[in-house]
Amino acid sequence: MNGASEPHVDTASGSRRRVLVPLLLVGVAAAVFAADQLVKNWVVAHLVEGQTVSVWGEFLRWHFVRNPGAAFSFATGATWIFTILAAVVVVVIVWQIRRLRSVPWALFLGLLLGGVLGNLTDRLTREPGFPQGHVIDFISTPWMWLGFNEAIYNIADIGIVSGMVLFVVITLFGVNIDGRPRASAARADAVEDSDGAA
Repeated sequence: MNGASEPHVDTASGSRRRVLVPLLLVGVAAAVFAADQLVKNWVVAHLVEGQTVSVWGEFLRWHFVRNPGAAFSFATGATWIFTILAAVVVVVIVWQIRRLRSVPWALFLGLLLGGVLGNLTDRLTREPGFPQGHVIDFISTPWMWLGFNEAIYNIADIGIVSGMVLFVVITLFGVNIDGRPRASAARADAVEDSDGAA
């Protein structure tokens, strides 16, 4: 009896995971995106572009700038390239949802998706217009840059960077997107290949 019931339990658990893990991704992405856009709208409405406002001494300041390029104003004349790259990233993440079973991967992809969508929305909707809108940056933390040129950033950037840090941890622990440890996944793939060859 016990042996007969275990596959049913595993199947039910797998079915729940197939639904809940993608929902976690969507929830994280939606939270990052909403926070990013709401705060950016507040920045545009209440801060003066180019003016620095002290929030917590030199530790945290607001400094509203419109960024036409990437971080550190890199490639400021190629805004459309970043728009295309961001759109490609969104498509790839959405495509990977069908394989998603891992909570850490859901968190990573949710943070990345929310951040990319936040900055992509700026490029599509803000001045000077589609698809070359400038990204709203406003967070200034000069202590972080150790004497290098300071980068002004936003909540979407925090989501992207946090996601990439989590990706490094996931990679170090060898967790696959389907939730299986890398060694187990490799063994399962090897078995499938041998069965196919037979």
